[in-house]
Order: sequence, then structure tokens, then C-alpha cells
Amino acid sequence: MPRFSLFTADGNTVLFVLLFCCILAAPQPVAAETRLASGQTVYVPVYANVFSAPKAIPFHLATILSIRNTDMSETITVTTADYYDTKGKLLRSYYKQAIRLAPLESAHIYLPEDDTAGGFGANFIVRWKAAREVNTPIIECVMIGAKSGQGISFVSQGQVIREGSR
Repeated sequence: MPRFSLFTADGNTVLFVLLFCCILAAPQPVAAETRLASGQTVYVPVYANVFSAPKAIPFHLATILSIRNTDMSETITVTTADYYDTKGKLLRSYYKQAIRLAPLESAHIYLPEDDTAGGFGANFIVRWKAAREVNTPIIECVMIGAKSGQGISFVSQGQVIREGSR
């Protein structure tokens, strides 16, 4: 009668057990810490055009700035959404008046593919505030384009550059 052994001639059982133990011992992902704030200034990169090799031909992309209130009970106020070009020159201010986003509400700004004024280094500066500390909103740009059956899409995350709503 064959004996059971973890150490087989080919080592497969040992390898499997070691791999299984490593998976169990690996650190498990921890849920992201909930960020709270009562206002922020957020920088959002915009890639309205990217370059394809080898001739660095611009590939123009449509852009959607997305602002999502992630708080389930509080309203936030978006005070500005300003669009700057590669040189840092203000091109457009999108909200002449502040807009309020109810809990879980979203707003967006659309820039079509043929809007190339911003250039490769364009960006949005978004400012928001709330009456009390709330879950921070998700502010990001989605870029998408298609040409000759070729498509490209990606997202750039907003980065907080100032806490507070000034």
C-alpha cells in the first residue's frame, strides 16, 4: 500500500502546498481609508491629444470631466471648473454660478475631439465646498477617441492640490 507523503518524487505536491501557504500568508488588501473634507482644490490632467509613433502624429480625443458626489447624505457645491491650456493660460470657466450636487449626484463637462485648444498639457482646476465634512468627491477625466477602426480610452484621476475651499 502506498504511503502518503508531502514529499513526492516530482515535488509537485510540495510546490502546491508551499504556493497555497504563500497565498494564505500574503497580506490582504485593506479597504481604502474614507477621506473627509469640507472643501478642496483639485487638479485634473486632460490629454485632449496624444501622439502616435513613429511620426508623433496627434490623435485627438474627446474629454469628459466627471464630478461625482460620493457622500450619501450631504450636498456639495462645485464653485469652479476652469480649463487651462498647456502653458497655464485660462481658456474657459465652465460654471458662472456654483452648482450643487445632491448626495450621489454627478455632473460632467464634455469637450469634443476637435477642441484642441488645451494642447497636450491641458488641465481642469475644480474647486468644491460643503457645509461640513463629507466624503470627498471623485473628480476625473475620461478621454476617448476612435479613428480608422482604432480606439483609445483612459482615465486620469484628479489630484488634491489644496485642502479647503478658497
